[in-house]
Amino acid sequence: MAVTAVSQSEKPVTKPRTSLPTLLAFLTIYIVWGSTFVAIRIAVQQVPPLFAAGIRFLVAGLALYFFLRLRGAPRPASSEWRSLTLLALLMFVLDYSAVFWGEKYIPSGVTSLIIATVPLTTILFEVFVFRLQKFQWPLLLAILLGFSGVSIVMLQGNGQQFSILPCLVIFGGSISWAVGSVLTRSLRLPESKMLTAGAEMLIGGAVLVVLSACAGELHPFPRISLSAAAALVYLIVFGSLLGFSAYMWLLARMPATRVASHAYVNPIVAVALGYFIADEAITWKTVLGAVLVLISVGLTLRKKSAV
Repeated sequence: MAVTAVSQSEKPVTKPRTSLPTLLAFLTIYIVWGSTFVAIRIAVQQVPPLFAAGIRFLVAGLALYFFLRLRGAPRPASSEWRSLTLLALLMFVLDYSAVFWGEKYIPSGVTSLIIATVPLTTILFEVFVFRLQKFQWPLLLAILLGFSGVSIVMLQGNGQQFSILPCLVIFGGSISWAVGSVLTRSLRLPESKMLTAGAEMLIGGAVLVVLSACAGELHPFPRISLSAAAALVYLIVFGSLLGFSAYMWLLARMPATRVASHAYVNPIVAVALGYFIADEAITWKTVLGAVLVLISVGLTLRKKSAV
């Protein structure tokens, strides 16, 4: 799970090229990130949520950060570490603690549709809080369309009964990610975007593990089944290391709005895999809500690219 957060001061990307590496990178952020919702669902059925999230990002962050440092990437300055810590708290601790906890109680497909509203929330902050974009009625109507779709999904009828509280918690976490995405554009960060991602995951993972211990999740230490362990390994290797690498590689070569297309492909993958792998029901309300969300995200990204 991720959302495009690109600094407006970055160098213009080169003309998009369709090549095998490009196609493979897009397939990675489409399919792998879409599948992480099901992997999280499998993991948190047996592993405490804060501990599962912490291990995922601590291991991935350590591996990515020290690999890049060994490759010669400069160590972040103290001011950059402060920015990295703030973003890690917003985008990894608050957001992913909500996602991992929420998926104990609601289907992974529903979670993916709630998370799909992050581009919508991000633009709301850009327009009304940080004044980075001008107000546009068509954009607002597109955003309202998306939130209407999420409301339909969250207020399921007889087909899927689950508490609305986890939905609201996950939505709150997505707001935290949106705030971090906007702040990324104004904070001082390392020049290497990959190093930035690694450092944020490292800090976020460490904080999540500490919070897990403080919450009593490690007393007694959880017994991790083979399926839960496999899900965690998948999240670390494919969801974090491979996914973020493909994402950053694409951002250096493609327009940000084109890379952001994963925001409306991931939910389709997540809902489908939730149905076939996790036996999650798909109701007409899920389909209707998903269609509204995906249309809204598509319209919003198109409008944003035209600004």
